[in-house]
Amino acid sequence: MKNFFKCFCILVLLPVFSFAQNTIQKENVTNQPIISTSKLSLLKDVDVIFNSRLAFDNYFVDGEHTNSQFSVNQFRFEVKGKIHDRVFFRFRNRYTKIADPNTVDNISRTVDMAYLTVDLDSQTKLSFGKMIGDWGGYELITNPIEILSYNSINNYGENFMVGAGLSYALADHKNKFNFQVLNARTKTFQDQLGTTIPPGIKAAETPLAAVGNWKGSLFNGKLETTYSYGYFMDAENAGRSLVSLGNKFKSNKLLLYYDFQYSKEDLDQKCVVTNIIKSKYPYAAQDVSYVENWIRAEYQIRPKVNLLLTLMNDNAYWNGNPDLNKDSHLLTSYGIIPTVEYSPFADINLKFYAGYIAKKNNYSSYAQNNFGAVDGKTGQFSIGIIAPLLVL
Repeated sequence: MKNFFKCFCILVLLPVFSFAQNTIQKENVTNQPIISTSKLSLLKDVDVIFNSRLAFDNYFVDGEHTNSQFSVNQFRFEVKGKIHDRVFFRFRNRYTKIADPNTVDNISRTVDMAYLTVDLDSQTKLSFGKMIGDWGGYELITNPIEILSYNSINNYGENFMVGAGLSYALADHKNKFNFQVLNARTKTFQDQLGTTIPPGIKAAETPLAAVGNWKGSLFNGKLETTYSYGYFMDAENAGRSLVSLGNKFKSNKLLLYYDFQYSKEDLDQKCVVTNIIKSKYPYAAQDVSYVENWIRAEYQIRPKVNLLLTLMNDNAYWNGNPDLNKDSHLLTSYGIIPTVEYSPFADINLKFYAGYIAKKNNYSSYAQNNFGAVDGKTGQFSIGIIAPLLVL
């Protein structure tokens, strides 16, 4: 009887133990981490950032309130870091811009950057992919969530292009020289200008841009510079030159920026002049120029409180106007942005802010009399949060 009982236990319980063991093994397999332990070390050199600006915005036109609403003004998801001792990557995608897949570079225009940088040696780097153009001064290279409104050249220009870049730093790494060859545009010539292409103008077979840049540090780091010259081949026998002189001055609690920009365009790429004259000229303006000044001051009045003031000025010229009685200077625009920032936390870069964007367009009498241009003022009062949230 005892032998029968032993046999019965073995026959009944053995499958149960076997099932339990298999279940435990399966659970162990299922609970394996998605990122293996051997690859976790890579994450210490990788940052994941939610670049965010959220606000309650109030809009005004010529002093009259038009509407108010909550807005996600900026949200750019960013991942960057090292995947090798000598290989760096950066990806940033903007979610507050309409996706446009119809681009000549096969990447959506919502993608700001998607590139690799390889350290050829301690002083030389080579980059490939979609990157920010090394033009535009400090206004352009500042994190976009910090810029409440751009001046005309950076606002209407295409600043993120696919191409290649080579940078070389001097031995002290206080001066760096960059050279880039990029696509001159993200859309085809036809898509960009459509029916406004002037007669006789043909698309360039190789629409590229070349830019040289010097970033310097002078006077023990109190003065920094980003000076550049770029040339763009927009069409056959129609190019564009851009000079940018960016300066940054640091002194105790004061940060002061000054950018000067000059853009000479055989074919109006910013379309500011084109939009002024379109009532009489159906084509894109030719031989135009833009001259800009941009000043930004930041002063820390308390450990958690910053005062900021941005001043901007832009001048638009139509030098190719066939009118013998022309006035080339069509528009002068002004902007002022006073801002207060409060940073409540010492261990996270999150700021509450209140700022007012005031802009004014002053058209020349020639533009008013010949094209019906009308002076105007716009305003925007915003209260919100600025936060480059580092989540990893």
